[in-house]
Amino acid sequence: MTNTTLEPMGMDIAVPMLQVSGLNVYYGESHILRDVDMTVHPGKMVCLIGRNGVGKTTLLKSIMGLLKPRRGTIDLGGEAITMKTPDQRARLGIGYVPQGREVIPRLTVKENLMLGMEALPPKKRTADIPDEIFELFPVLKTMLARMGGDLSGGQQQQLAIARALMGQPRLLVLDEPTEGIQPSIILEIEAAVRRIIETTGISVLLVEQHLHFVRQADWYYAMQKGGIVASGSTSELSNEVVQRFLAV
Repeated sequence: MTNTTLEPMGMDIAVPMLQVSGLNVYYGESHILRDVDMTVHPGKMVCLIGRNGVGKTTLLKSIMGLLKPRRGTIDLGGEAITMKTPDQRARLGIGYVPQGREVIPRLTVKENLMLGMEALPPKKRTADIPDEIFELFPVLKTMLARMGGDLSGGQQQQLAIARALMGQPRLLVLDEPTEGIQPSIILEIEAAVRRIIETTGISVLLVEQHLHFVRQADWYYAMQKGGIVASGSTSELSNEVVQRFLAV
C-alpha cells in the first residue's frame, strides 16, 4: 500500500504493541478472567483459541475498555491504557470488530465506512475512502450505495473490518471474524488480514475457531476457565492442543 491513509502510527518494534499483565475481570461476583498475561508484538498476528464460554470475548472487551478489570494492567505500545475509555483507546490506535460485526443496517456501505474515521483527529479525516480499502475488499466498491443490512454475512464482515481500518489502527482486534461465513469468503478474509499485516505492519489479535485461519497467525494463546493455559508458535500447534481447545 502506498497511500498513507492506512498506515499505523510510528512503532518501536522493541516495545510490545499490546501487553496484558495479571488481568482479573469479574461479572458481578463471578470471576471470569484470572491472571491473564498476553503479549502481541508489532506486525504480528496472535490468535486466541478456546471453547465457548472460557472468557475470550471478555478479554477482548477488557482490552477495548468495555469492561473494567479489578486487577491487572493493559499497555498499548508502552503506554498504560487500563484507565482509558473505549473511545480514547480507539483514538490511540485500537480497531475493534466485535462478534456479530455490528454493521449499522440503515446506513449505506459508504456511510458505515466513513464512521470508521471517527477514531482519527479531525484534521486527518477525509471525504474519500482510500483505494487500499477496495484493494483488500473489492466487493465493497460495487456496493457503496447499498444499505449495510442488505449485505450477506460475509460482505458485512468485510465491511466491518474495512470500517475498523479507516481509523488507521495500530492494533486490529477481531472477534470470530469467520463465524457463520461461507468457506470461500473465509479464505478471502484470511488473505486480506495477512495482507494488512504484511503491507502496513498493523498488529492483529483475533479470536477464531476455524483451524485454517488459526494457523495463519504467528502465535497462539489457549484459554480455559478464564485463564491462559497454553501458548506458542502456531507452527508448533499440535493436534492434541487443537483437540483440547478447538474441537467441539
